[in-house]
Parts: sequence; C-alpha cells; structure tokens
Amino acid sequence: MKILFSVIAFSIFQLVSAQKLESLEGSWELISENKKPAELTTVRIYQDGFFAEGTKKGDYEFIDAKGGKYTTESSSYTEQFEFSSQSKELVGSLTNLVFEITNDTLKFEGERFSQIWLKIGDEKTDLTGVWIITGREKDSEMQEREIGDRKTIKILSGSRFQWIAYNSATKEFFATGGGTFSANYGRYIENIEFFSKDDFRVGASLNFDYQILNEQWHHRGKSSNGDPIYEIWSPYEVDEITKE
Repeated sequence: MKILFSVIAFSIFQLVSAQKLESLEGSWELISENKKPAELTTVRIYQDGFFAEGTKKGDYEFIDAKGGKYTTESSSYTEQFEFSSQSKELVGSLTNLVFEITNDTLKFEGERFSQIWLKIGDEKTDLTGVWIITGREKDSEMQEREIGDRKTIKILSGSRFQWIAYNSATKEFFATGGGTFSANYGRYIENIEFFSKDDFRVGASLNFDYQILNEQWHHRGKSSNGDPIYEIWSPYEVDEITKE
C-alpha cells in the first residue's frame, strides 16, 4: 500500500510539474519590475523548455535580447542563458526564482528582485515550437547545415516569434528579430516589431509559404531584403539545464 501511495504521489507531482511548465508556454509582456512600471517594451516567449525575449524603446530602437533554457518544479523556476546581446558573462549562468501564475499574470520573485508579466498570447499553430535552421537553398541547391555551436534558432508561441543567431561556445551574439506571426493553410506571415541590425525593417510584413514534411518546416518566400529564400528548419532539442 505504501509503495502504491508513493507511486501515485510521484505521478501527481510529475503531472503538476508538467502543467506548470506548460502554463508558462506562450508570450508575455513585462509590465513591472521591482514594483515600478516597465519603461521599455519587453516581450518574452516560452515554449518546449526554451525562452527568448526582446526589448525595445519606443517603436523602433532595439535595446536587448537574451534567452535560453528553463525548468520548473512546483513554485521554483530555473533558467540558464544561452545567449545575451549585452553580456557574454550572462551566458551559461543560472537564475533561480519563485514564480506564480494567476489567470493571465506571471510573477517572479528573487532576492531583491521582482517582475510581473501579462500574458499576451497562448495560441498554438502547427508551427508552434522551437526550431533550428538545418538547410538553405543556394544556387538552386539545398545545402545542409550541421547543428553546431553557431546556430540560428526561431521560437514561435502565442502569436509571437523571435529568431536569434549566436554561438553558444564562444558566447557571441550576432543578431535577432521578432514580432507577431500567423500561420494558416500553408501561409506564414511575420510582422516585424524589432530588429537588432536595421531599425528601418521594423513595421514590415513578410509573407511566406510553408509545409511540414517529415517533422521539418519548409519555408519559402522573400527575405526582408527582397531576396528569394528557401529554408528548412528542424525541431531544436533543448538540453537539460546544467546545475553548477
């Protein structure tokens, strides 16, 4: 009987932890930090154990991007950064916080630190997930890209997307962009709200055709420069957080 009770208790614990992890999934906007209203616009996306955030000032000025892996256990939240546009020292570091979700509000509490986020989207499409680019057409030939330290990731969840180019070994950050998206009936549309390299691209809408073939995302259209592109994105397998 004791063994059966332990098995049931463990199963319930696993279920609650999974529900906590899933409840984070979607997109959130920061509304206050350390009990002061947020002065900048920061959007964070959670999906499948990975998160990314972008911050801008006003309508156009890119400020910051960071993200990586996260786990939850009961009310405990741990994140480990894979990239940061402002600080290489942040990459690889761990942050441990207490979190609570009430309706559409997410609260984080740490030592001398607090945040409140408002959920702004939890829609799911057949492109919802974390993706890594593994192929790109060049001179009419598809060239495979091996998954290594240098990578380009795209996360989509809750009507928001963000892509990030970085090197997880050297801790270099190259570029990012993000905004809102829609994906219906093979048509994918991105509305750019921030772009780290070129502010003038903010406000542009890009239209693409897409297919999911053998669990890979085939992506065709024209880039923000107007160049034709055909890319293949594969699911990104997020590693477990390394406890230090």
